[in-house]
Amino acid sequence: MPNLLDTGAAWLADQRHKHMTKSVVYRHGDVGIVLSATIGRTEFASDAADPVIETWQSRDYIVRTADLTFGGAVLLPSRGDRIEESDGAVTQVYEVMAPGGQPPWRYADDFRRELRIHTKHVQTK
Repeated sequence: MPNLLDTGAAWLADQRHKHMTKSVVYRHGDVGIVLSATIGRTEFASDAADPVIETWQSRDYIVRTADLTFGGAVLLPSRGDRIEESDGAVTQVYEVMAPGGQPPWRYADDFRRELRIHTKHVQTK
């Protein structure tokens, strides 16, 4: 009997990918690939500066894990990689990162089909 949660999660991921994505360029070093990504955000909070709670918001990109392939192998996101998002003649550049030693990505689903990549805006071209 098929796993109903896995089947439902796959269907939902396919619907998100079909109806809620835009093309972005993911750059690892000098190599770039075009991905379909859903835009999101994550709020991080830190109480390291007691008694003030500092917050940090990342722009997230949710992509299919299998689509992040370089040289025939899936590459998990690394700090310093960049994502370019274009809107007409303007391109926004976001760097893969997260605050305070947090990992810069996580799996977006229990079946590791999708990645949620945390970024911060670093440049407008």
